[in-house]
Order: sequence, then C-alpha cells, then structure tokens
Amino acid sequence: MAMPLSTYPTSTPDSPSAARRPVGVLGTGSYLPARIVGNDEVAAKAGVDAEWILRKTGIGARRYAAADEATSDLAARAGKAALEDAGVDPATLDCIIVATSTPDHPQPATAAIVQHRIGADGVPAFDVNAVCTGFLFALAAAWRLVADGGRALVIGADIYSRIINPADRRTAVLFGDGAGAVVLGPVPEGRGITAAALRTHGAHHEMINVPAGGSRYPSRLRGADDEAHYFAMDGRAVRAFVTEQLPLSVKEAVEEARTTADDIRHFVPHQANGQMLDEIQPSLGLVNAASHRTVAEYGNTGSASVPVTLDRANRSGALKDGDQVLLSGFGGGMSIGSAVLRWSRG
Repeated sequence: MAMPLSTYPTSTPDSPSAARRPVGVLGTGSYLPARIVGNDEVAAKAGVDAEWILRKTGIGARRYAAADEATSDLAARAGKAALEDAGVDPATLDCIIVATSTPDHPQPATAAIVQHRIGADGVPAFDVNAVCTGFLFALAAAWRLVADGGRALVIGADIYSRIINPADRRTAVLFGDGAGAVVLGPVPEGRGITAAALRTHGAHHEMINVPAGGSRYPSRLRGADDEAHYFAMDGRAVRAFVTEQLPLSVKEAVEEARTTADDIRHFVPHQANGQMLDEIQPSLGLVNAASHRTVAEYGNTGSASVPVTLDRANRSGALKDGDQVLLSGFGGGMSIGSAVLRWSRG
C-alpha cells in the first residue's frame, strides 16, 4: 500500500527538511460566473422537472461561464482574489498549481496562462488533474513544495457546462462552473496543514470519464457532436464508492493529524450532491463540526467546489484562529482525499 503523503518523514537532524516550517492558508478567493442557471432551465433540456432536481440533489441553481470565458479566466480571477486577501505579490510566489479537468487546451498547462494573467512571470506553474479531488491533490503538493518558507497559489477551476450533455439528467442537473483559490505560506507554530491523506483507486477509472479528446480516442477521429466528448458518470457506482471510501479517508486524515473527529470544528466537503452529503455525513463522526455548503447556489463546480466553499466560510467569519478544519474531495480516477488544517487567520 502506498504511503500517504503526510506520513513521510518531515525532518531529520541531517536533512534539508529539518528547516521545514508550518504551512497554512494565508488567503482565499473565488470567482463564480455572472450567469445564474435555475432548475427550470436545466430541467427542460434534461426531461425532468425543477422539483425533481431539488429533491434529488439539493441544488437550486448553478453558474455557467460566458461564451468568452475559459477556465484560465475563472482561475485567474479567483487567484487574484486570494492573493489580495493574503496581501501577497504574485511575483513573490514560489509556485502556481491549477487543479482542473476542463483545461483551456490539451496543452499548454492552464496554469501557465494563469501565471501570465496574474503577473507572476517566471514562477513555476503546472496543472493537476484528479478530477473533482484535484484541489486536494494540488494542496498536498504545494504543502510540500513550500515547506521551506515559500508561498504557493493553489487554484481549483472547472467549466463543466462545456462538457455536459444537456439531455443527460444524471449529469446535466448537477454541474456548474467556478474557481476557488488559496495562497499557502508560513504560519505560526501550531497552525497550518497537519495532514493530507490521498488515494486513487484506478481499477474504477471508468466510473467517471470523458472518453474522447485524448490519445486513446483523438477528437479528429470523431465528429464534433460525438457523445464521447461528453462527461459520463455511473451515478450509483459513484455514490457507493463515496459511501464506502469517504469515512475511511476522513479517519485516515484525522489520525495522521494526531487529532480526533470530535475536535474538528469545520467540514468543507466536495459539493457533489447535497442529498448525498446529507446521507453520508452521519457516518463521518464529525459531531462538533459545522458542515459548509455552497451546493444549493452553485451546484457541483468540480475541483473548484472545495476552495469556493472554503472562501465562503473564511469571508463569513466562521473560521476562528485555532479551529481545526477538514477538507474532503472525491472524483474521477477514482480519487479521494482529505486534509486537516488548524486555521491561522480570523
């Protein structure tokens, strides 16, 4: 079994890692497109009614990007908001990581475009694709990359409205577009990220996919309207996967953080489906944690959903200095991850 990131040694007397410092969130930001798409509009195309969507998903609306907006546009705006909140000059960043499964182009990396747009010339920038768990994977990578005192901009951004089949009621009713971001950097002792437990169960990779557009099924061999370009999901199998794996992921992260579920004060989950979260949360043991949700207003925004929701919680004043916050994501691959941090702002 692969060793979780947080269990690797972080300091030995003779290693460079002995200089590692606590890394936490210095600022948060988000951007949601202006266009609000209500259930009536989605329902008409998907062959269901608005009440059915609300009852099955807990979603009342979602945002769709404008025709001239790409993922990098959303990501750059969220990133700028996080940098402003942190009081960090983009030119002083040590890395930029964009988590997305809907990049601007197959190449270059969307992060390179974001780097240019925020004025961070020369800063290393790259993408991570773990689908809806992408932000957690990017956060864990950045945590290690700047553990010597640097700063990182970590963004989750997706435009799912471009890859959803509007006639597929299993997916069209769930997804919206958005971007969320955090700036990571040095925080006081006793604060910051304390665990990141990540897993990928590749045997189940076909549960969620977009078949066409890569090297196995190149787009040029298929018509532009071929359904293989649409996002596809086995909803029942995904729900069963999350029901089984999310409690294990939460338990792993909490144990690695050397804390208890009772001590977690805030839970920020991937906003996949409000009804599913209601059903699963009691099995997580987070009896003292406030569950933060944006799914009703924004739907499932992919890798953006965790940082968008964290930004909402931060700006509302809900997160107090010293509070323990649990972030959890799950998505295609099948990937799953949880992170624990002790809040150092507020």
